[in-house]
Amino acid sequence: MTMSVPERNSGSEGKEEESEDESEILEESPCGRWQKRKEQVSQGNVPGVESASLAMDTEEGVEVVWNEVLFSDRKVFKAQEDKIKEMFENLMQVEHPNIVKFHKYWLDMRDSQARVIFITEYMSSGSLKQFLKKTKKNHKTMNVKAWKRWCTQILSALSYLHSCDPPIIHGNLTCDTIFIQHNGLIKIGSVWHRLFVNVFPDVSVQGKARATREEQRNLHFFSPEYGSSEDDYAIDIFSFGICALEMAVLEIQANGDAVVSKEAITNAGQSLEDPLMREFTQSCVRHEAKQRPTAHDLLFHRVLFEVHSLKLLAAHCLISNQYLLPENCVEEKTKSYDPNAVMAEIRHEDRPGIQLKYSHVSPLELDKFLEDVKNGIYPLMNFASSRPHPVPRALSLSQEQVETVKTPTPEPQETETRKVIQMHCNLESNDDGTKTHLSLFLKMDDKLHRQLSCDILPSESSKDLANELVHYAFINEEDCEKLAGFLEDAISRHRVRALTSGTTQ
Repeated sequence: MTMSVPERNSGSEGKEEESEDESEILEESPCGRWQKRKEQVSQGNVPGVESASLAMDTEEGVEVVWNEVLFSDRKVFKAQEDKIKEMFENLMQVEHPNIVKFHKYWLDMRDSQARVIFITEYMSSGSLKQFLKKTKKNHKTMNVKAWKRWCTQILSALSYLHSCDPPIIHGNLTCDTIFIQHNGLIKIGSVWHRLFVNVFPDVSVQGKARATREEQRNLHFFSPEYGSSEDDYAIDIFSFGICALEMAVLEIQANGDAVVSKEAITNAGQSLEDPLMREFTQSCVRHEAKQRPTAHDLLFHRVLFEVHSLKLLAAHCLISNQYLLPENCVEEKTKSYDPNAVMAEIRHEDRPGIQLKYSHVSPLELDKFLEDVKNGIYPLMNFASSRPHPVPRALSLSQEQVETVKTPTPEPQETETRKVIQMHCNLESNDDGTKTHLSLFLKMDDKLHRQLSCDILPSESSKDLANELVHYAFINEEDCEKLAGFLEDAISRHRVRALTSGTTQ
């Protein structure tokens, strides 16, 4: 098995011929949804990944990363096939706003070779390392509020991974595998790094894993016990501590050496003016692994912890129950209110009270704040209980061997993993009232939409319709009861209106 992740080709100035060449479609997934291009990218070094190319998700119209793991010996693949399937099924269950999304995988068996192909989210805005370099180049310092927000998001992701059952250890957390979006959202990539090392025992792969660790410029991110039989989640805490330190000082100076020394790390920590930030980072990089705090504990550290505002708590409540509200509810509500009306008042006996009017609230700012909360920029991890990793889904492969020029092995049977956050529907009965046409609009938790339509008979129940949508992977099974109740209410109101209309006529 070979493994190297080529960097994204920059070219001279991106000639038109090169651009057209890079956008050439080389291969499609069996379902036709994912189209692999020639342009190669790097989204964090992952052992076993032979290549990573830019691809297009034709269903959603977004760019993704097409990753390939190549087995030159088919017998080696067969010996590890069950472990590989289990690992990828577990990865597909990882759902967190601050973790790079793992979309899909499938197996491709050709002659004496075998491939595992998996699709991941493409982080186009660049890594945290690139951002810190640009900030330093422009002679700017790191904003403390931004530092706290980023630390909270990274720890939120680590706390989630470490609370999975069994715990998922990242094992390769550096400023190169942390990505920052244009809106300030942080996502950690290469989550599958440690899992790949454990599943692919091939000598060349393990050698590459060691080479990744020994890459000179990133060696200081790895804890003293890294690679030993005793390492656990504490190696991620050490790596996070170095990331937090680099975010604060922008770069830990190596003083001309090829490797960042312990002395340089200590000096960088001592240079922090805030004693709480200094104590926070030092607790993460303690030599003894058992003395390092957990990700959950760090979220309660005095430098990060704060009592969430009522505004933030209300926003999370609104987002979690968004399916009950119209999509543009904020805009509609603010339009209906008198801007001079008082929405809240604080009264004092000894001095004038304080009135809060609707005109004091900007609908645009409120919409942006809700969008940021939905995207995961302001997590409520301080109050979240441990979230166990769900039981892996059974891998169900089609019994038919699809004959196609794309890839000969069919993908696992689909199930919908996304949750519905908003529901709207429209019902129209035909002239004789024998059937009703249903148009159903669903907004998923990844902000993508799904629109469905069908004719329903008076004998069909909303529960049957919801079960059918689950069966055909249009909705998540956990949304079945919620959708059935929504449809039942909508159909009942439609029938009442139809009867009222018939009576008045």
